[in-house]
Amino acid sequence: MNKALCLTILLSFSLCLPSEARRGDKKQSVYSFYTTRQEITPAAIVAFAKQFLGVPYRFGGSSPQKGFDCSGFVNYVFSNFHFLVPRSSAAFNSKGRQVPLTEAQAGDVILFRGTNPKVKSIGHIGIVISDKGEPLRFIHASSGKIRCVTETLLDNRYQKRFVKIVRLIL
Repeated sequence: MNKALCLTILLSFSLCLPSEARRGDKKQSVYSFYTTRQEITPAAIVAFAKQFLGVPYRFGGSSPQKGFDCSGFVNYVFSNFHFLVPRSSAAFNSKGRQVPLTEAQAGDVILFRGTNPKVKSIGHIGIVISDKGEPLRFIHASSGKIRCVTETLLDNRYQKRFVKIVRLIL
């Protein structure tokens, strides 16, 4: 009796699933998806991140279809390489290994204070896309005038807000 009841419940549940799930279909993403450990390199992280240039900024956003905020963007990129990273900018303050600004390289995460000078906590993050020794450039979801995923040079405006660089790829 118990077996029959369990089987009935299981069968009923499976019929509630969308047809794609019952067939095992996987929707193809228009974006590349890296899955093997050997492909997790700084260059692969940067190449994946650059696919999202121009995706609109959206507060709380964490997908290319709906838009990104800064931490949603960084989380999305690293999650696609199976990194468990925070969803909030501030939580990155205790993640990874801190490296000096002069040692920053592609794939590192750059942390900034927010735009309010009175608030000292982390308020913005991005991913370094330049190689060590080059002028530092990073990719991020900007809520400023551009309001999209963009590449930015570490200029005086961002330098004033700079907090640190953390390396997740060891």
